[in-house]
Amino acid sequence: MLDVLIVGGGIGGLALAQGLRKNGINAAVYERDRRRDDRVDRYRLAINPAGSRSLRACLPDPQWQAFTDTVGRPGGGFGFLGTDLRTLVLVEDALMYPDDPDPAERAYPVDRHTLRGVLLDGLDDTVHYDKTFERYELTADGRPTAHFADGTSATCDVLVGADGINSRVRAQYLPTATQRDTGAVGVGLKLPLNDDTRAWLPARLAEGMNLVLTGAPHFLFTSVFERQKAVGDDYVLCAFVARNELFPSRPERLDGAQLKAYIARLITEWHPALRRLIDECPPGDVSVFPFQASDRPAPWAPSRVTVLGDAVHGMPPAGGNGANTALRDAALLTRQLSLAGTGHLPLLDAIGEYETEMREYGFEAVDLALRTLQQGMMSNPVNVGLTRGWFSLCDIVSPLRRMTFGPSWAKISAPRRWERAATLTS
Repeated sequence: MLDVLIVGGGIGGLALAQGLRKNGINAAVYERDRRRDDRVDRYRLAINPAGSRSLRACLPDPQWQAFTDTVGRPGGGFGFLGTDLRTLVLVEDALMYPDDPDPAERAYPVDRHTLRGVLLDGLDDTVHYDKTFERYELTADGRPTAHFADGTSATCDVLVGADGINSRVRAQYLPTATQRDTGAVGVGLKLPLNDDTRAWLPARLAEGMNLVLTGAPHFLFTSVFERQKAVGDDYVLCAFVARNELFPSRPERLDGAQLKAYIARLITEWHPALRRLIDECPPGDVSVFPFQASDRPAPWAPSRVTVLGDAVHGMPPAGGNGANTALRDAALLTRQLSLAGTGHLPLLDAIGEYETEMREYGFEAVDLALRTLQQGMMSNPVNVGLTRGWFSLCDIVSPLRRMTFGPSWAKISAPRRWERAATLTS
């Protein structure tokens, strides 16, 4: 039986651990957090059909049920708005993701912290905390041994780096694989969604997802997370994204109040409700995220070490495909290692096929995220005017809206050949 060691207990690494255990493969996760609840990243994620499909493939039935029980209320569409809050175009849900009777082929709003809890459930004997990865070595028979900062080590058949965009596994395994600063920074904020805030919040901002186009090198994204059962912690996620030069050189040194003050200086001409939206977000729920992106590496020869998620194809969150792509990696790598574990495929062939496929769809997602980021920060007056005019026309003429926006969400999450094959045989 294969022993797989996963460095990193984020969404991709935990999904992989669930999938491997579901398929009878030993998996151990080594996480640098000191305890389960150290992470406080309570932000909304948009799980698209690729992510849902991957979760269904990896999760045992109880965890899959827990996932569907804890997702947010769907609906609300995607609105493109002006800074005066006029809706340029509203893309309806059915156009983004046509309804599908299979729950594993739907899109869901989820809370990141809640999702991570679902992924951790059942892995108490699998996740090892307070384990900071330092390096690996290969034994005489080629098996990797991971070394940790506390002086411990562990040997495995396959080592998987799921340790984020600054991955130490990738740095050693693929030293020529680089990442770059995208020239943008994002500030995440949360506004509690309750009776008080609903009283003044414009209806469009209290539902679905929205992108406020500014004609300047910054934009605002909002999305609502509203639980299906009333538990009192619904919220509006806000992400203010701007070019680096609009913030200090080290924005991560600013506290929440200071970050909000910088945003306020940039939006003085915006609709009062948008300014109030930023002003009333609690400073303790404000975080800053420098946006990085992985460069596409040249193909490499497979080995008993591999990588998934942001560790190999990190991307800015524009477009919301980072977590979905990491989940797709987890499902594919589970499939390939299961084939190797049952003797249907040599181990290095299984890993090589995973890496070839992962590079293709993974960097398609990176490219899409970068295009989306640049479109959001568009500031050329001619391009801005043309875009606004076209969006307004699309809002009036539904065939144009379908032609313009129909493929935008569906293409990146459409089933790939191996996913269709898995569906047919399940």
